[in-house]
Amino acid sequence: MTTAPATPVYRDPRRYLWLLSLGAPLCAVFTSTLVSLTQIKAFWWIGVLVFFVIIPLVDWASGVDGINPPDWAYRQLSNDKFYRWCTFLFLPLNFIAFVIAAYLWGDGALSIVDKVGLAMTIGLFSGLGINAAHELGHRSDRLERWLAKLALTQSAYGHFVVEHNRGHHARVATPEDPASSRLGERLYEFIPRSIIFSLASGWCLEATRLRRRGHRVISWRNEILQAWTMTVALFGAVTALFGIGILPYLFLQAAVAIFILETVNYIEHYGLRRATRDDGRYEAIRPEHSWNSDQRVSNLLMFQLQRHSDHHAHPGRRYQTLRTLDEAPKLPAGYASMMLLAMSPLWMHVMGPRLVKFYDGDVTRANISPRRRTKILTRFGTPASADLGEGVRSAQAG
Repeated sequence: MTTAPATPVYRDPRRYLWLLSLGAPLCAVFTSTLVSLTQIKAFWWIGVLVFFVIIPLVDWASGVDGINPPDWAYRQLSNDKFYRWCTFLFLPLNFIAFVIAAYLWGDGALSIVDKVGLAMTIGLFSGLGINAAHELGHRSDRLERWLAKLALTQSAYGHFVVEHNRGHHARVATPEDPASSRLGERLYEFIPRSIIFSLASGWCLEATRLRRRGHRVISWRNEILQAWTMTVALFGAVTALFGIGILPYLFLQAAVAIFILETVNYIEHYGLRRATRDDGRYEAIRPEHSWNSDQRVSNLLMFQLQRHSDHHAHPGRRYQTLRTLDEAPKLPAGYASMMLLAMSPLWMHVMGPRLVKFYDGDVTRANISPRRRTKILTRFGTPASADLGEGVRSAQAG
């Protein structure tokens, strides 16, 4: 009798390196300890140092990841609960850091500058916590979806779970998607547009879902209201414990976390646009509709959010199974570096030509800011073969 061949087992070379993702909340937890040991008050701002100096430098030094798990290992990796616990453990560490910070904000021993630095640190690492919420919110498992809402409590951005999954993933890389930035649109124009219209879209989507099922919109079944209630409860509890004086820092850390999230949104789909089919509908979502980055360290710290092209093309994939795909447009650096670039005037000079090159010189294929359409067409030119009618439709849709 012939023995059936054993099922191959994939050995993930990065398996235990995923625990590095917990380094961010741990930094926040031990900020006060670091200041106490060194007497260097600048460490209250350690989040800024880690996020915008250390990570970009380490990304540059470590280079590109390039490791794609084999297709046959997909089910094994997906079912391995070790990877889920990496996201689960992020949450209590993040909340421990938050509570420690609340205690310190209520303590008169810290100066206003120190408290602002601590709020910036907590907010930056809370922004990474939203990334954990992003991973958990895509799952059908009820526990993981509730944990996603819990992860968003600190940033008061609970509508993200609804809008991101049901809105953004359906309309990505189209003028109708508030979370898809447009060629020529500056970061500080994009952020308020994305915040306002994503909130409105999320509420409409949830209201439609509830009415379709015969439920009232204002009820305990409303997922957005569930998340907002959790935020009110958290903020109310820490204010009652540590005093009303911590409120400005609570709002500041939430604003920083939201700013980080929306800056990431800005760079992920900048100027990319899905073509319109003959029937007027948009083409299917493909890897070409998201910018990709594959820096090794950022992948580990951000649960491979940078492999965004595969995520949008296959949103059901868990982070450990995401691949870097050749057909995806490539960012020149990791997310932390690109966020710094997005905050500067250099963004337009770097990403505009890169986008036009990706579209083989035909800028009319891009998702262009209606306000700057004429200026952009003048700068980059309009190829004779370009479908100008499509360009006009794009401007009207925008």
